[in-house]
Amino acid sequence: MSELVPGGNLALPGGAVTVRVSGPFDVSALITDDGGKVSGDADFVFYNQPSAPGARLGGDTLTVDPAALRPRAARVTVAVSPAGPGTPLGALPVPVLRVTDARGRPLARFAPPPAGQETVLLLVELYRRGAEWKLRALGQGYADGLAGLARDFGVDVADDDGAVSTRTATAPAAPRAADGFLGLVNAARAAAGSPPVAHDARLAVAAREHAGTMARGGRPAVEGVDGVSVHQRVVSAGYAYLTVGEHLVSGPLTVDRFVDHCLRHDAARRTVCDPAFAHAAVASAGGAGSGATYWTALWAAPLTPDGLDRTAREVIGLTNRARARAGLPPLSGDPRLTEAAQAHSADMVARDFCSHTAPDGSGPLERATAAGSARRTVGENIACGQRSPAEVVEGWMNSPGHRANILAAGFTHIGVGFAGGGRAGTYWTQLLGA
Repeated sequence: MSELVPGGNLALPGGAVTVRVSGPFDVSALITDDGGKVSGDADFVFYNQPSAPGARLGGDTLTVDPAALRPRAARVTVAVSPAGPGTPLGALPVPVLRVTDARGRPLARFAPPPAGQETVLLLVELYRRGAEWKLRALGQGYADGLAGLARDFGVDVADDDGAVSTRTATAPAAPRAADGFLGLVNAARAAAGSPPVAHDARLAVAAREHAGTMARGGRPAVEGVDGVSVHQRVVSAGYAYLTVGEHLVSGPLTVDRFVDHCLRHDAARRTVCDPAFAHAAVASAGGAGSGATYWTALWAAPLTPDGLDRTAREVIGLTNRARARAGLPPLSGDPRLTEAAQAHSADMVARDFCSHTAPDGSGPLERATAAGSARRTVGENIACGQRSPAEVVEGWMNSPGHRANILAAGFTHIGVGFAGGGRAGTYWTQLLGA
């Protein structure tokens, strides 16, 4: 059985799986497509609506059969809320989630970090990757109640005196904080020749939580007063990204003034109009007693196998151009070095560090050997925070030690790893071998 940490993944076996959370909690689930949207109210499974195609809720146990989900369903997000209305999760024991297969065999256990005043916790998501289904631990708190969570995923909800029920909706709705946002930014993107972005419910969850923490702290910041960065919130909400951007602003009172503020600054405008982004979301919160409004806008493109391969190829291409300018032969891609590099980038996100030495003491050569590499000499470049292959290679070439690795005549092969999340937002690893 796997003990999961936030951001941890687990491949699921074929067939149905059960998710159980014992204690004073209500379990619920949202069935969404790749964009994080429900297709209608029937995709919200909770105590007043305990079943949907492929998902059935019985007491504290949710059973999910991925093969029986509705067409185009790509993920199932599992949440818990206090059984007693108005109770913050911080006043209750930590909800412990257990996952078993169709035969009742234990697969995983997840105990998220203790909550505070949040009233909903996104625990895990089951998501489709190609023909397979996987499980990812989330642990993302949400302060707006079960009804607010459902609305952000596109469900039309009535919440009267704490009793949540669904109402028929002809189409999923975007969060109220996003009213007019997409129209304004997509007009700017069209003028710049960039494709439109679409609303994503997972980004909305992360934006809403981060705007609230900025309001509580009284200042815009990448890291909230709870010690969680905006990038960690994005990943915890279930959005694995290839590239990400954010605008963290205080002051504007309306969404149109917020967008205008972004468009009047060159760097922010470049983010708004960046053609690499596919999804966006915005949220705002008022600062307690200050009268200020705090905004979080998030922009992202999802992580896909093709996108990850393309990013690695771009890093290798730029590295080989630098070597060519120095009269050196190109490096060839090495799958074992790639495996080790990718694992190290993911580990830096999961265990919140940025170093050549992992918390367990392992170094580059040990990681390469563990991945099956027979290279006798290994060099490693890492970087945290750069948003593109061009930016990360330029940074390495401007650093004497990293530049020396890239231009070492003895290296013949290369592997590249990338992971999004963590405090820095992006984590890069380049392994060079001979």
